[in-house]
Amino acid sequence: MLNLKASKLSERDLDFLTETLSPEVKDKYRLKRIIREDEDFRNTFVGDEKVFRRVMDDDEIFLKISPGLFFEVLLRKAARDLEKTGYTMERTSTMKVPVFDAGDVVELLTKESLLAYLADMLSSFTRIESYALSFKARKGFWYKIRFNDLDIQSLMSFCDVVDEEHRLGFYKRIGDICLFIMGLFPDYVEREHRYPFSGHLRPQVPGKLRISPEEYEEEGRKFYRLAAEHPSAREMELSDIFRALHEKFQAARKPLNFIAEHYLHSKRHRVFG
Repeated sequence: MLNLKASKLSERDLDFLTETLSPEVKDKYRLKRIIREDEDFRNTFVGDEKVFRRVMDDDEIFLKISPGLFFEVLLRKAARDLEKTGYTMERTSTMKVPVFDAGDVVELLTKESLLAYLADMLSSFTRIESYALSFKARKGFWYKIRFNDLDIQSLMSFCDVVDEEHRLGFYKRIGDICLFIMGLFPDYVEREHRYPFSGHLRPQVPGKLRISPEEYEEEGRKFYRLAAEHPSAREMELSDIFRALHEKFQAARKPLNFIAEHYLHSKRHRVFG
């Protein structure tokens, strides 16, 4: 289960942090133990500007730290930068418009459990898993469906056929996909939905799901609500996270938009394959 207070740091993560911020310290073992045990101290280390700079300057950073630490560093940096900026940008089909809601976004990121969830969620999209599920059509006949965990259309279909007790993972993943795409690739959504110059809707292609930006948000909010209401979410202490993402979906995507535009730029496709 996800640690909702702070993402667990690997030994490599701890080595990276201590080498970046305290190379002169001789007792690295003791320093790493303090980082592990003192959450405030840990978060100060992770949020340090030197760590962000080193993370962004290294093209092979995933060989040195975990994806979870990478995205936590970016999220903490986004919170600091948004607090200074005071506004976020909303993209329309023709222009960008400043919206003075940065305070709400920053407040959302002060919730350590939610920040940890977002870092873990983003990490999950650096590796897309493929699956094959077999279904019994009728006596003696089975059929197999292959899909990956970014295939929102298949995941939505499975929600209708799996037992309720097994649906939480599907609800969560669908909500995460909607938030991820609207956060990191909003330009892709708009481009797939409308022609970029005329603004006209693209024709519907048989067998391909065409989702508008508004529908991505609507579906994301819907499936996070379903996840929040699932009994297993309460047992795993995830209900409050899912409820917050349902209620604050738009605010939750804003730091991801900021990261995509200001930190990752052309690196998005490399980071997320």
